[in-house]
Amino acid sequence: MTRKKHGAAKQWWQRQFHTWHWISAAISLIGMLFFAITGITLNHAGAFAANPKVVERSGQLSVGALVLLRAHHGPNTPLPAPVAAAVEQAVHIDVSGHDAEWAEDAITVNLPRPGGDGFVSINPADGAITAELTDRGLLSLANDLHKGRNAGGPWVWFLDIFAGACVVFTLTGLLLLHLHSKRRPSTWPLVGLGLIVPLLLVHFLVP
Repeated sequence: MTRKKHGAAKQWWQRQFHTWHWISAAISLIGMLFFAITGITLNHAGAFAANPKVVERSGQLSVGALVLLRAHHGPNTPLPAPVAAAVEQAVHIDVSGHDAEWAEDAITVNLPRPGGDGFVSINPADGAITAELTDRGLLSLANDLHKGRNAGGPWVWFLDIFAGACVVFTLTGLLLLHLHSKRRPSTWPLVGLGLIVPLLLVHFLVP
């Protein structure tokens, strides 16, 4: 390959790297900021005290819903749709689609979510409903989203797309460093430092 062709190819690749670098940066920018901040709050969780707010509710199933509930068989399956609708009407909590734990004295639907949790319990003997919702605040919500805790499928997809954008961002950044490294002699020592420091910390200081 002649020097002219080599130079043209280098410029073409450089333009590609720049394009994909800024696109991936734009996609992942807010996510990286969010995960960097919540990484700090997770590492220092003891410094951020949560004040959980607990809301308790109670209600009563109708006779028809109670008959349907008693006729339903299937441990660890959701409540029948009419029963779930009756529960929502009684205590204003949507339990449809959530698996229930079936026992002789109580049928319980656990409702974990980012930043809190809850449950709805039904007494199959008389149809009495007991519910409790716990909210641990915005910081707990952010930390749980960082971990993907009880966040559901759409959030998992977002995390995968965000991670892919970060991979593209870092790889194109590495390639751009390579292209400009001749004019910036400190490039590879700094990259090496970014690798060696965490390795040394893990080897010598992490239990």
